Amino acid sequence: MVIEYPLLSEKAVGLIEKENKLVFVVRKDATKKDIKKAVEELYGVKVSDVNTVISIKGQKKAYVKLKPEFKAIDLATKLKIM
Repeated sequence: MVIEYPLLSEKAVGLIEKENKLVFVVRKDATKKDIKKAVEELYGVKVSDVNTVISIKGQKKAYVKLKPEFKAIDLATKLKIM
């Protein structure tokens, strides 16, 4: 499984509301293409962009921007993180 879990923090909630982005903790060996494919298949949405960063704690986070026709807040509600 590429995606480990969705991240819910104050910053992540701000990104959901302002930039139509969701934040996921992913496996360290996951590529951006892997993450995009996994999100699209698991949640039935279209992804426009994926950015990744490795945190100080060693977690790999994926910032996933959804295409405008899909709302991150709707997906967050479906995932019960909002």
